Amino acid sequence: MLEIELILCPVDFSEFSIRAYHYALSLAEHYRAKLVAQHIVELSRYPYADYVASTGDYAEFCRALREGGKERLREFVKKHTHNEIQPELVVHEGAAPDCILSLAQARKTDLIVMGTHGRRGYDRLVLGSVTNRVMRKTPCPVLAICKAPHDASATGEGRHDVHHLNRILFCTDFSENSELALNYAISATTEYDAELTLLHVLEEVPSPVTTEEAVATAAKQLDKLIPERVRKTLKIKTAVRIGKPYQQIIQLVLETKIDTVVMGVRGRGALDLAVFGSTTYRVLQLGTCPVLAVHV
Repeated sequence: MLEIELILCPVDFSEFSIRAYHYALSLAEHYRAKLVAQHIVELSRYPYADYVASTGDYAEFCRALREGGKERLREFVKKHTHNEIQPELVVHEGAAPDCILSLAQARKTDLIVMGTHGRRGYDRLVLGSVTNRVMRKTPCPVLAICKAPHDASATGEGRHDVHHLNRILFCTDFSENSELALNYAISATTEYDAELTLLHVLEEVPSPVTTEEAVATAAKQLDKLIPERVRKTLKIKTAVRIGKPYQQIIQLVLETKIDTVVMGVRGRGALDLAVFGSTTYRVLQLGTCPVLAVHV
């Protein structure tokens, strides 16, 4: 069984990080894992820092910012913690991506849970730069949380979904990149007693006859991916679709009310060359549900 012992959740007090923190709490509870809530004080966000430095009070200025950050983090955790989990609180000073990556490496983090956007007002269709860099650089899986859809928030469903995952979608192209991701999908399905759907998308099929054969072949490949040890104990089904992968993934998420998408992504070198895979990136950009990106 896959073990998750340490979960890191960066917090910038935005709506995205609030929802990410709720997910982190739920996962920490289910996996009995330690949770670290991290806040980063970025001096670049304070335009008057250079002026303070010139007056000789820079050290005191930085100390005050750190103390303020610690107090806000304590208040945040007190307000949003809904279970018995007692997270460790950490405040760092520096560039957010560097601090997150450094802490994740130093503590050998098993999972990072963070919002797709922060407080800087990025356009909805552009993944936040902090999340982008962390997802490209970290060797551990990252669960990226988008803001809850307006209709879910209005009915209270968004908060309910955070506490219990009912439907999980695993997307595969049958490459080695997706093998490890399947282990995470099966693990989460087991922990939450959820329903797991295995999806493969065929991009190009030349003729109707070939389409039927291709779909049948893909369906058999999906079925072979299901380990015998879980075949009779978990609720698992398969789906084969035709079209652009990211479009079909997003459509299936909406149709079946998926709570979390699990995807394997290529190694860090390849990710740097092509963001981190166009399909994963677009699902994060345009989708309405959290995405667990698992690096090989």
